[in-house]
Amino acid sequence: SMTINGPAPTILAMYVAAARRRFGPDVVAKLRGTVQADVLKEVQAQNEMIFPIDAALRFLTDMVEYCASRMPRWYPISISGYHIAEAGATPVQQAAFTLSNGIAYVEMFRNRGLDVNQFGPRLSFFLDCGLDVEYLVLARVCRKIWAIAMRDVFKAHDAAQRFKVHTQTSGRSLIARQFQNNLTRTAIELLLAYANATNSCHSNSADEPFTTPSEQYVRLAAQAQAILLEESGLFKHTMNLLGGSYGMKAVQRAVESAILAEFRQIDRIGGVLAAIEQRYQRSQIQLAAHRYESQIYSGQRPVIGLNRYADDDTAPPMNLVRTSARKQQMQIARLRAFKKRNAKRAPRALDELSRVVETGGNVFEKLIQTVQVCSLGQITQRLTDLVGRYRQVV
Repeated sequence: SMTINGPAPTILAMYVAAARRRFGPDVVAKLRGTVQADVLKEVQAQNEMIFPIDAALRFLTDMVEYCASRMPRWYPISISGYHIAEAGATPVQQAAFTLSNGIAYVEMFRNRGLDVNQFGPRLSFFLDCGLDVEYLVLARVCRKIWAIAMRDVFKAHDAAQRFKVHTQTSGRSLIARQFQNNLTRTAIELLLAYANATNSCHSNSADEPFTTPSEQYVRLAAQAQAILLEESGLFKHTMNLLGGSYGMKAVQRAVESAILAEFRQIDRIGGVLAAIEQRYQRSQIQLAAHRYESQIYSGQRPVIGLNRYADDDTAPPMNLVRTSARKQQMQIARLRAFKKRNAKRAPRALDELSRVVETGGNVFEKLIQTVQVCSLGQITQRLTDLVGRYRQVV
């Protein structure tokens, strides 16, 4: 699984090229994995765009087209709400913006002529799970809305209606003060994630607010999942223990109604891309983030160890984990050697890539050849020379 977005087609092309070189051309059809490659959430929340939206979406669609026909076991996009939530969105906004982005992608891929029943089963999602009550049902509601949209709007078969979701506990909910309390926060978030029958889950480490996770807290985070799934009896016999309860159904109805209301607002603006142009999603996330932080600052939103029961004297020491200078220099040396070795072939490969971009060919197919003699930086520079760089609307 590759968490990469702006240069995602180039990175995946490197993976394909490496697999071909090691195992032969037929191995491509057997490759399994995921690349995030979610352009729309970059514009709305994460801010790691490289190319203008139109060009980025073209490169993405080229990659999806290739994967649909040549890499049927690969997930070429992970439609991500996690970054939207971490930027400050409410649970409802996270779900609404993520689902609407997903629907926009389906429309784009179909406009390219791709079959929804071919690419639809290989769409996956990535959601945040925090401490708010909406997270008790968020993935459940998303699963329902997505299935109905794929069935009724796009006439997709059952396999393409499935909402395949990876959940990660909230990094935003963790704090540096009395950071060992983060173990409890993450455990609660794991419980909520599994109550939604998530397909897979990542639990954050308690020390993430101030460092690259240390081995000690990575182990504790992973073992929290094992305790929940294997030691407790909550999920031994069913992943849907609370399904049908009055409280869960009441929250589910409220969340679903709020998500659909957000859909209607985006539709009134003219759709996802029109809303992006008007900065709708970004402005709503910013307002929600400001409200959230203001509530913490005022004490309206309790955060134990920060604005409730704070006691800095009991805080354990913070051990920082950093990469070594030696490893950095090793990578720099490898890159220099690669460029020197391919100094004559790289310019020709970049020129061939340029011709494909300019003539409307499939850029991803050409990238698989280009990455064999050109670095990520060289390729990105050539592509930006051709299509420009993304500039945020202010």
